[in-house]
Amino acid sequence: MRNFIYLLFSLFFINQEVLADQYFNVFSPDKKLQLNFYLSREGIPYYSLNMDNTSILKRGRLGIQIASGDSFDEDFELERIDTISKSEPWSPIWGEEKHIASEYIQMLVSLRQAKYQNRLFQIEFKLFNNGLGFRYLFSDSTVLNNFIICDELTSFPLSADHKAFWIPGDYDTNEFVYSYTKLSDIHCLKERKENDISFKSPISDSTVQTPFTMKAKGSYFISIHEAGLINYPAMNLDVNRSDFTLKCNLVPDPHGNKAYLHSGDRSPWRVVLLARKAGELLTNRVIINLNEPSKLVQTDYIKPGKFVGVWWEMHVGKSSWSYSNKINWNHDSDILNPSGKHGATNENVKRYIDFASQNKLDYVLVEGWNRGWENWYGSGLEHVFSFTKSYPDFDMQLMSDYAKSRNVKLIMHHETSAAVTDYEWQLENAFQLTSRFNYGAIKTGYVGKIIPRGEHHDGQWMVNHYNRIAAKAASYNLMLDVHEPVRPTGLHRTYPNLMACEAARGNEFNAWSLGNPPDHETILPFTRLLGGPMDYTPGIFEIKMNVYDPQKNEQVHTTLCKQLALYVTMYSPLQMAADLIENYEKRMDAFQFIKDVPTNWDTTIVLDAEPGDFLYMARKERNQSNWFVGAITDEKPRELSINFSFLHSDKKYQATIYRDADKADWKNNPMEYKIEQRKIGSTDKMKIKLAPGGGCAISLIEIKN
Repeated sequence: MRNFIYLLFSLFFINQEVLADQYFNVFSPDKKLQLNFYLSREGIPYYSLNMDNTSILKRGRLGIQIASGDSFDEDFELERIDTISKSEPWSPIWGEEKHIASEYIQMLVSLRQAKYQNRLFQIEFKLFNNGLGFRYLFSDSTVLNNFIICDELTSFPLSADHKAFWIPGDYDTNEFVYSYTKLSDIHCLKERKENDISFKSPISDSTVQTPFTMKAKGSYFISIHEAGLINYPAMNLDVNRSDFTLKCNLVPDPHGNKAYLHSGDRSPWRVVLLARKAGELLTNRVIINLNEPSKLVQTDYIKPGKFVGVWWEMHVGKSSWSYSNKINWNHDSDILNPSGKHGATNENVKRYIDFASQNKLDYVLVEGWNRGWENWYGSGLEHVFSFTKSYPDFDMQLMSDYAKSRNVKLIMHHETSAAVTDYEWQLENAFQLTSRFNYGAIKTGYVGKIIPRGEHHDGQWMVNHYNRIAAKAASYNLMLDVHEPVRPTGLHRTYPNLMACEAARGNEFNAWSLGNPPDHETILPFTRLLGGPMDYTPGIFEIKMNVYDPQKNEQVHTTLCKQLALYVTMYSPLQMAADLIENYEKRMDAFQFIKDVPTNWDTTIVLDAEPGDFLYMARKERNQSNWFVGAITDEKPRELSINFSFLHSDKKYQATIYRDADKADWKNNPMEYKIEQRKIGSTDKMKIKLAPGGGCAISLIEIKN
């Protein structure tokens, strides 16, 4: 039974500068977090946050500025504060847990502005045991029907010069290498090395992206992000290097405006995640809990699984997306001379379908099937791609029928080259085609400068586009995997067909650029993946690129065993086995782990973790008794000590251990590994050495009598 408590504010003397703040506070369900709300004498709203009687956030500004000048920022009077305690457990269709708890204290602050016809403005807070979410509600239609946001005043004043994992603020890309510095040492434009990113829109030397994760001096962790990003631009953070205040920086449109709203709209949730040790961040569900429940009625088609595909062979130069070397704007590829390197041919796709079927993989991705790849990148033009016409050497009906006969589904690829208006114009026909041929999912891509020109990947217009595509895909019973999107904010709860997205520097960069340093995969779970699953494309077995071209020096910056462990440590319900078939066929003993590891879980346990250094995780398979362990390290060797007390006390398990060989090393000897087997119970312990840049993967299959 819910208890509604209506409380009057009290006067409280805060300090000599603000002599008569109106002040109110609430505590989290476990009483460990304290949220404070203030309204100053000038009618300006503020908030602060404590954990364990320690200041997390000092007094932070709240409010919105609108273009007409009559902003939601000051001259407020407090009308009422309503609080309620809620418990809303729920069960996701897929995910890292079968059941998710959601307990919080809700505080709804109602403010009025007398000088604007007593206009109503509300701030909704939800205080959990491990974090805070708050958002703005524009609910008064009698005074202001529509308006333009020109700035959001939300700030996060940190209590000290914490160390932070950060990437530069940018309106169009998230594909940076992470830095780890004090707040006072953040310089986003200094000595950046990512010349391999196709298109960037840097903001300033002191602006960073979210999720922005910090380690405080007291060994607790703070991460700031957002949840439920709908009809609003993404949030970056301006860092004040002197007083350690973070200020909201919204992505603008071509006119410099941030958002176009009307009465009844609301902002996304501003989220502060808290953890007393690193591993607790990875099981923090505040972001997904702040999102709305599923909007989908039909969900039977949503099937987590694994896939191979025509993809990595393009990145390593073995084949191409394009059919010809000649540009043809009419999509009449029948008159083109084939280059002989086209990857998405009937013959090649059949190979992948056969391999997937033989190894009980669920899907095959086909990139380069459609016409337009001859001049797809950098032209800045519309009408580059057709999303309904295939190249002459790819027969959609034939391949669809063949995949069905092998109990495999195909994944459609829609690279837009950022010509989004053109994609939307073709969208209905494209989705009808995909549905007619019984594809299981669509992978979209947005490489380049966004069209409409002047819009950004992370602006309000594109945020609305991404959400429209998720809803449209659901109407055709299609799952979605999005590349080059805005970073995720937990919307996979609302649209559970939104399986994964990229929104970070993925494994592909290792094929043709400076790559991802060995600590990269130990940072991503504590930053980017806090918002939702990532299509990182793990499973590369042929580590060095000089196998394909002796002139190449690039390589994957991990050992082979670390690639296996990523299937446990980097969550996605759609996981790619990204390497070439022939590379797997040479090492089918190691590939066995990819065959065995599921993509849907009952339980997730962090055994030990330190972001940037190492991560050891155990997960229990959904509706099964089997467990899987993944352990990864940075460039340093480590000794992993596993206590198997998480296993069922009355059961025994067959453990298959995939570990780095004794002399393995990510740089000089990345592909040497050992596979061992033994029986394991809940009282057992094990020590395993991880090579520099290495990892270990363990399958624990219940032994049934």
